[in-house]
Amino acid sequence: MAQQCEHVQGPDFPTGAEIISSREDLARFYDTGNGTFRARARYETEDGEIVVTELPYQVSGSKVLEQIAAQMRAKKLPMVEDLRDESDHEHPTRLVITPRSNRVDVEQVMAHLFATTDLERSYRVNMNVIARDGRPRVMGLKALLEEWLSFRFDTVTRRLTHRLDKVNARLHILDGLLIAYLNLDEVIRIVRYEDEPKAALIARFELSEAQAEAILDTKLRHLAKLEEMKIRGEQEKLAAERDELTKILGSKARLKKLVRDEIIADAEKYGDDRRSRIVQRAAAQAIAETELVASEPVTVVLSRSGWVRAAKGHEMDPRTLSYKTGDEYRCMARGRSTQFAVFLDSTGRAYSLPAHTLPSARGQGEPLSGRLDPPDGATFPGVLIGEPAERWVLAGSAGYGFVVKLEDLHSRNRAGKAVLKVPDGTGVLAPVPLPAGEGALLAAVNSDGRLLAFPVADLPELPRGKGNKIFGIPTKKALSGEETLLAVAVVAPGQVLRVLSSGRQMSLSFRQLEDYRGERGQRGAVLPRGWRKVEGIEVESG
Repeated sequence: MAQQCEHVQGPDFPTGAEIISSREDLARFYDTGNGTFRARARYETEDGEIVVTELPYQVSGSKVLEQIAAQMRAKKLPMVEDLRDESDHEHPTRLVITPRSNRVDVEQVMAHLFATTDLERSYRVNMNVIARDGRPRVMGLKALLEEWLSFRFDTVTRRLTHRLDKVNARLHILDGLLIAYLNLDEVIRIVRYEDEPKAALIARFELSEAQAEAILDTKLRHLAKLEEMKIRGEQEKLAAERDELTKILGSKARLKKLVRDEIIADAEKYGDDRRSRIVQRAAAQAIAETELVASEPVTVVLSRSGWVRAAKGHEMDPRTLSYKTGDEYRCMARGRSTQFAVFLDSTGRAYSLPAHTLPSARGQGEPLSGRLDPPDGATFPGVLIGEPAERWVLAGSAGYGFVVKLEDLHSRNRAGKAVLKVPDGTGVLAPVPLPAGEGALLAAVNSDGRLLAFPVADLPELPRGKGNKIFGIPTKKALSGEETLLAVAVVAPGQVLRVLSSGRQMSLSFRQLEDYRGERGQRGAVLPRGWRKVEGIEVESG
């Protein structure tokens, strides 16, 4: 979930888009004054259609429509059927998105559009301000509020102090005016006949210069009209105000209450309804590409020269396909279009490509070297496809191998990942899948026509490495190429192992494999005469 954060609105902020931020960004902004916040469009549903009514700041509705339409043309939004703009003078923003059916998850579609279009925009916030000491610095939200509140307290204190000085000064003047009123005839005489009336007033009534100036500044006719009750009434009012100001300035609690009340009053008087809502929303997340692709059975075909293609269905025979001159069929793997096809090269590195992105089998495919970055001179002896938890047997021509989960072979890098460690001068065999259930045998055949069968459970499961010895080939012979492991296959009970030799096939039932049973790492038994030049082994249902 993404925590919401307040957005600083300017007078030109045109919409009421929702403002969101991650908890990490909010915490960073709160502490340091730096953060990235996202403004998200608002939408509603009407008769099964999605209607976008408000957009983030500075986002163009036409640009959003272009972004969505581009995804529709690229077939990345199969759940959207139509898109139109119904904006007019009454509805400045009204973008209508029509789902393909009422079974489409509207929230998932919008989460995808938020992540892939300008329906959600990021805004960088940097609170670089000039502090009270006159120096610029970046403040977090807490520090900024504390600085502003401190400034506000100082401002209110200065204002109250200034007002208190004004009240005291006025009370002082009123005291002088009251003396003048009570001695009006004498004051008039001094003003009319004395050469220095100011000094005479000060000496006669013990007035201050300010009081004497106030009396002299008052016209005589106004002075005559002064009424004692009015003067005393103003004195009482100002005295009460003076006492209240003194109490506030002398009490932190009273001062804090005044500041709070003034802020609340200003908010009620000048504040308006928030146009950018602060709500809690799930983080935007693009729909995975594999989820946008229909799940269909496919057969991935790999040629000896490293050309790949994918055919729909599992019934086709890859040997019947046409190949480029000098090229031929090497291996295949059956899976689904939503899965990753994993390719194993002759150096033991594994590469992954989405099956639905592979070229169609109607043509001759394309070379893997155009989409991957294998080492120079590397070839591709095998392909794997299936569910991530499925297990496969990887083996090298030196006679070592192990069992691996398919998910451990997935890699997003064009250069792949090192999986099977093979000695220099040796190669990699085509990987074979492990069937479900127990009791399966691993059949391994070498270049001398010897076949070994042992329980596949004796082979360890590893994510990568050299593995354990499958077939007992002397190291010197393996490195020189004098003797190699030709192929491996996993045979489950009820299945048949076919041995290919000179264009012929010899079938061995699961029971007949008992004649070749042994321990892992042994050399097995010799195949019958005439079948010792083995070209490969395959498994078929019995």
